[in-house]
Amino acid sequence: MLYWTLKVTLTPALRLGFRLRVEGRQNVPRRGPVILAANHRSFLDSLFLPLAIGWRRMTFVAKAEYFERRRTAWFFRGVGQIPIQRTGGAASDAALNAATAVLDRGDAFGIYPEGTRTRDGFTHRGHTGVARLALATGAPIIPVGLVGTDEAQPTDAKLPRLLAPVAIRFGTPIHPNRYGDDADGMALRALTDEVMFEIVQLCGTYEYRDTYATKRAEDLPTPPAVVAALPQLA
Repeated sequence: MLYWTLKVTLTPALRLGFRLRVEGRQNVPRRGPVILAANHRSFLDSLFLPLAIGWRRMTFVAKAEYFERRRTAWFFRGVGQIPIQRTGGAASDAALNAATAVLDRGDAFGIYPEGTRTRDGFTHRGHTGVARLALATGAPIIPVGLVGTDEAQPTDAKLPRLLAPVAIRFGTPIHPNRYGDDADGMALRALTDEVMFEIVQLCGTYEYRDTYATKRAEDLPTPPAVVAALPQLA
C-alpha cells in the first residue's frame, strides 16, 4: 500500500520539480518479468526510475544499512525493497534469491550493476549479479541511462536542486538466452559487459572506467577507458 501511495504522490511532484525527459519507454514491456539495469549517480535514481516506467511495480535491492537506520528503515520496508549485505558470498546469494522470486511473479526488478553510486563522476565496471539473475530466470535486461540525477541531487547534498534537467533513457532489451544456459564465468562477464556498454551509450556524456566503483575516488588511479564495441555472438 505504501508503495502505491508514494508513487501517486511523488509522480506529479517529481514531474513538476524537475525538467524530466523520458526516452525509449516503449522498450519496457507492460507485463512479464524484466530487469532494469541502470547506472547509479544519485539517491534520486531510485525515485525517478519507478516513475519513468509508468504503473508497473518495481522492486530494488538496497544496501542493508538503510534498513538499520530508523530514519530510512520505514521507507525501504514500506516500498518492498530487498536488503543486501555488500559482503558478497551468502549475503549476495540471499538477495539474488529474493530478486528471483520477484521475477518469478512476473514483476519488474531494478538493479545498479556498478553496486554503488559513482564517487568520481565516471561510469564503472559492472558486477555480474545482473547477468547471474538474467541467466537464472531468462528475464530480459533493459539497459537504462540516467543523466543529470547527480546534478539534481549530488551525493553530499541534503536537498535536491529543483528544476534541474534529468533524462531517463531506456535501451532495447538484451535477451540472456543468446549466452546459452550455463552461467559460467565467461558468460556472466560477457553479458555484464554488454549491459554496461549499452548503459554507457545511452548516457552519452559520461566516461567509462574499467574499475569497480567500490573504492574512494582518490584510490582509482586507472586512466579513463573507452568501452569497445562488443563482438556479435553466433
